[in-house]
Amino acid sequence: MAQEELTPTPPPVVVRVALPVPLYREFDYLLPDATPAPAIGGRVRAPFGRRELVGICTALAPADAHADPKPLLAVMDTTPLVSAELLSLAGWLSNYYHQPLGEVFAILLPAAARQGASRRRTRTRIWSPLPGLDIATALQALHRAPRQRALLEFLSTQPLTTHGAILAAGFTGPQLNALAERHFIHATEVDTPPPPVANITGPMLGEEQAAAVRTVSASLGTFQAFVLDGITGSGKTEVYLRLIEQVVRSGGQALLLVPEIGLTPQTLARVQQRFPATVAMHSGLSDSERWSAWLACQDGSASVLVGTRSAVFTQFQDLRLIVVDEEHDASFKQQDSLRYSARDVAVVRARNLDIPVLLGSATPSLESLANVQAGRYRHLVLSRRPGSAEPPSFHILDIRGHTLDEGLSQDMIRVMQRHLDAGGQVLTYVNRRGFSPVLLCTVCGWTANCPRCESRLTLHRQPAGLQCHHCGLQRSTPHQCDNGHTTLLPVGAGTQRTESALERLFPDIPVLRIDRDTTRSQQRFEVQLEQIARGAPLILVGTQMLAKGHHFPGVTLVAIVNADGGFLSSDFRAPERTAQTIMQVAGRAGREARRGEVWIQTLQPDHPTLMTLVSEGYGAFARQELANRQRAALPPATRMALIRADALRQADATTFLTTLKATIGTQVQALGPAPAPIQRIAHRHRQQLLLLATGRAELQRLCLRIRETRPPAGVRWSIDIDPYDGA
Repeated sequence: MAQEELTPTPPPVVVRVALPVPLYREFDYLLPDATPAPAIGGRVRAPFGRRELVGICTALAPADAHADPKPLLAVMDTTPLVSAELLSLAGWLSNYYHQPLGEVFAILLPAAARQGASRRRTRTRIWSPLPGLDIATALQALHRAPRQRALLEFLSTQPLTTHGAILAAGFTGPQLNALAERHFIHATEVDTPPPPVANITGPMLGEEQAAAVRTVSASLGTFQAFVLDGITGSGKTEVYLRLIEQVVRSGGQALLLVPEIGLTPQTLARVQQRFPATVAMHSGLSDSERWSAWLACQDGSASVLVGTRSAVFTQFQDLRLIVVDEEHDASFKQQDSLRYSARDVAVVRARNLDIPVLLGSATPSLESLANVQAGRYRHLVLSRRPGSAEPPSFHILDIRGHTLDEGLSQDMIRVMQRHLDAGGQVLTYVNRRGFSPVLLCTVCGWTANCPRCESRLTLHRQPAGLQCHHCGLQRSTPHQCDNGHTTLLPVGAGTQRTESALERLFPDIPVLRIDRDTTRSQQRFEVQLEQIARGAPLILVGTQMLAKGHHFPGVTLVAIVNADGGFLSSDFRAPERTAQTIMQVAGRAGREARRGEVWIQTLQPDHPTLMTLVSEGYGAFARQELANRQRAALPPATRMALIRADALRQADATTFLTTLKATIGTQVQALGPAPAPIQRIAHRHRQQLLLLATGRAELQRLCLRIRETRPPAGVRWSIDIDPYDGA
């Protein structure tokens, strides 16, 4: 009898996994018998110490596998969740921003995916008015509920609208439920997604708009970065929509990044109206809603994604265009954990996919303009507003030696009255929220300071009390200072104080305040926007949130109360940010037939930066500021990284950075250690080390060498590449 041949036992399969832990390495695990292998880019569940973590498979059977790996607990994806393109992007993010790969995936994926949610999509849920509903009678019944009324009007003109699209248009789940409880609308579930493009014709394009559309259209299918430099009100959004329409009609997908979705419902409504298969992704959504939107983009049922910063990481089936609106906005830079710039990531992703990316702004960042000068980006200009609308005129109010009424000069008050009498609306920009930034004792000079931070407490009247805008501490308003004096005086004006003054000065005119305190309620903010849209005379008071792309057709005057602070700051980026804010706020004026005016109160009427900005425009300011940066060897002329350290004792943070500095060679210039602009937050002292290099390679090599440095107990530290704040 022949000897029976033995079947060789297949070698065990080793799976390499990136786990969400602060270690610059991946981990090897053994695939249990009879368990299907995970896809590269798929999720697995693995033991890590006493914990069970969900990670991403990055390799199968690596040649340098660990000798004795632990077994995996479960394989969750046998087909890739993360595509090869997104895996490559994650690797770049890890290397460029110096964040462990596993932690990059933890930020890249929605929370539901990290928690092991199923990839099975639910059926599409759509809303529409009940059959046979008398719309006119229902709208009349909703006269005391303006947002529900607006939602019913929206659904009556756009029936069969998805839940996500309704949220993207600025409405809320409770508003939907309220209409359903009144039996005005109902929801149904369907398998077929809405059509990608609605049968809606946009406004006629101007010559410059049409040229911009033609230029970008010609690059579809290849990588090219464009800067769409258009004055406020010049029709940048319509350029975006025409390009998105070309992409979607050809079967592709588009990504539109915006700074803050909750503050730009008008833009969202326009996008959703033109493209019913639009989904949104922002912090206001639940984990399941974000996961559903992510999956809709991955499987192609969503044609357009409108999202904030993190939407740049979304998986698409066929992404063909990326648009970054208000590309200069600081909110595109993440300030903790993975400190990425969504604008820069968008450019890298477009290059990897070989597709165009369009960066739009009325005040482009100096980094983008430097890339234009270097020939890396193409410059597209929109210099005119559509129709008869003209840019506003600028006027300087010298308030040196003037007596101010809660920060307002008599000249400014008279200009406001003139515009209100003519039927216009007035927008008043104040760069601080709260009632007053300082509470001072006039006898001993005591000020109300935050005991946890190196900052003063801001006095608020609504709700009453003192607040720290850095750590969130809240205290009741004191009746006396620490020395027993009752002579407490609010110094300086915030939005609440200006609001109170304007209500006293113009008792017959509605005054609306828009800042972080009032917009916490999305419903209240939407009601305010509706009141503004009616066009009747009123006064708006707010912070830079008022500059976030709003279209206020009734505003004929923009009053800038204090334009000096940013030009006096020690932060080299402050003049750029101040100029951008002034021009963005100014752009809210005169967007329709009546020409607008911008009046700026200042104690420095001859400041060269302000004079250039007002007399020659943002372009001249940007050229001048770029030349200043070049002479000073500051970004974008050089590359910068910021090493931050914090500890309960200042000496510990300083000593750590001093020791780290001693290891830095001569290829990179190291400045510091020095206190951070805000030296203490939540009891922790903050120090920083500034690194400057002529080239990116030298800076990255240094950061790669030092990034795994272990600090002493009690010290936390981080690397911020291309920092935006705190330099």
